[in-house]
Amino acid sequence: MKTIEPNTFKVTQNIQLKNVSTTYSLDAKRKEIERELEDTRIKLAKLQDTMYAHGKYAALVCLQGMDTAGKDSLIREVFKDLNARGVVVHSFKVPTPLELKHDYLWRHYIALPARGKVGVFNRTHYENVLVTRVHPEYILGENLPDVNSLEDVNEAFWDKRFEQINAFEKHIAENGTIIFKFYLHISKDEQKNRLLRRLEKKNKNWKFSPGDLKERELWDAYQECYQDAINRTSKPHAPWFAIPADHKPTARLLVGNIIYNTLKQYKDIEEPELDDDVKANLELYKKQLESE
Repeated sequence: MKTIEPNTFKVTQNIQLKNVSTTYSLDAKRKEIERELEDTRIKLAKLQDTMYAHGKYAALVCLQGMDTAGKDSLIREVFKDLNARGVVVHSFKVPTPLELKHDYLWRHYIALPARGKVGVFNRTHYENVLVTRVHPEYILGENLPDVNSLEDVNEAFWDKRFEQINAFEKHIAENGTIIFKFYLHISKDEQKNRLLRRLEKKNKNWKFSPGDLKERELWDAYQECYQDAINRTSKPHAPWFAIPADHKPTARLLVGNIIYNTLKQYKDIEEPELDDDVKANLELYKKQLESE
């Protein structure tokens, strides 16, 4: 199997999504890829246990992609071996009335993982510069002081919002959150195939919504907004990774591998030392329990 180099997928300069492949060959069969992911999950779970004991870093995994990109199944397959107490998944839907009474980052801020934990955002704060940019009328629902009509949702508005997102990520990174941002990059043809499977397979019908087809008609607009968001916000402390996602097992392994290999570079993540008094009396405590 080909060695995975995380930097291959990290966005370090402006990209054009139309030139980024949605496929990637690992020179391996599906079963080999799945076994490698299983090994990676086990190593990631052990590392996360150490992170939990260490208690100084959190990891935030942000997943974005077009409908059917494979976010749900990726979360299931990449994180299922982690201790349940150490990983928290949030799926962000349309903002609730309560959430709309706060600024757009509020619901994301309160969902951030505590130190020692891994937080997974299934759709993220970037929806606020993606869906809302394609559908600017949604911004009017936020009831913002300086936005009274669609004319106020202009380039200056989006510039400010990107500045706010960059500041938000810089702030949490400086306070111990290790940020991963993954864009699951699928082709329009592959999305068509996945939507068709949702219609053809009875157990997948529930995933289909007629709205999926309406959003698909806006494919080019979404691609343009994704590209702009990635280029404006991929920073050393909060990098984007463009993950070829036409083949789900490959995408899952790439994401799991990148997370594990990034976290293991933090050499200061280690289990805390026992207090000297406790360490010196371990045999005493053992005998005390054995004598009960």
